[in-house]
Amino acid sequence: MKTALAALALAVTAAASVQQSPPASPNPDMHYQLGPDSLPRDGVPKGEVRGPFTLPSEAYPGTQHTYWVYVPAQYDAAVPASLMVFNDGQAFKNMDGDLRAPNVLDNLIYRHEIPVMIAVFINPGRRPDQPEPTPQNWGDRDTNRPTEYNSLDDRYARVIVDELLPALSKEFNISKDPEHRGIGGASSGAIAAFTVAWHRPDAFANVISFIGSYTSIGFAPATADRPMTPGGDLYPTLIRKSPIRPIRIYLQDGSNDLDNEHGNWFLANQQMLAALHWANGNADKKGDKGPRYDIAFTWDEGAHSDAGGGAILPDVLRWIWRDQKPAN
Repeated sequence: MKTALAALALAVTAAASVQQSPPASPNPDMHYQLGPDSLPRDGVPKGEVRGPFTLPSEAYPGTQHTYWVYVPAQYDAAVPASLMVFNDGQAFKNMDGDLRAPNVLDNLIYRHEIPVMIAVFINPGRRPDQPEPTPQNWGDRDTNRPTEYNSLDDRYARVIVDELLPALSKEFNISKDPEHRGIGGASSGAIAAFTVAWHRPDAFANVISFIGSYTSIGFAPATADRPMTPGGDLYPTLIRKSPIRPIRIYLQDGSNDLDNEHGNWFLANQQMLAALHWANGNADKKGDKGPRYDIAFTWDEGAHSDAGGGAILPDVLRWIWRDQKPAN
């Protein structure tokens, strides 16, 4: 009898344990799907993705950047092309991933919904002995990505403007108008894109920011040998206290994004949006005749992934280039 009672008690305890276990949380990204503009379409000419190419860096001595160049089927060397640069290029060009930018560019350029443009997929810098970032490993632990992407100084802007653009211009006819140039990324690649436009609005006027890391990842406290290094959470303050740059920016983030020792990503992106709107409103109030930030955003329920951004990438590109669509 004691044995039977003990077995029954164990069974009840086990059942209670099962009943008390919380249900598995649903994947917040499960609802995001790629639309037809992100997939190959019959009859649409395919652009060519050339590379990989290697770009030695003077801004970060001892490192090099791997990049690929998308050349649309409609490119005409006699006509200056627009330019779109994607940080973490391996993710944006991955044809099995969430972004699949080459398909999007093929479809939108073919339908004259965005201008004919050269696109560059550039990876974070690395030493020759370090591994190349991949769709599975973006390089946060074994490349120069954290330093390049999360710092607020102008070194990464120098990589793009002073190193990459001259290399591209040797082979392609690229517009020199900053309004015909864009740069984008996801996570730390997004804040890096904004940093390029922040320091060099004369070179890039358009920014795509998916799940941007406007948090304190790049922060380092002051030591006896160096001053404090700010993190990306300083940007809302800089936006409010600095002259407005002529930047068009699309922000996307999800309510299930990261919340850790570096900050809360969703709140950080909302702070960015609030600062940009405040700067515009303050300039209007003062009658400032200068530029305004051109802003659009999407808040969704996604996590820290490319799923939400990938689902809207075609619409984001349409919005960014909405006043530069070629004639049909």
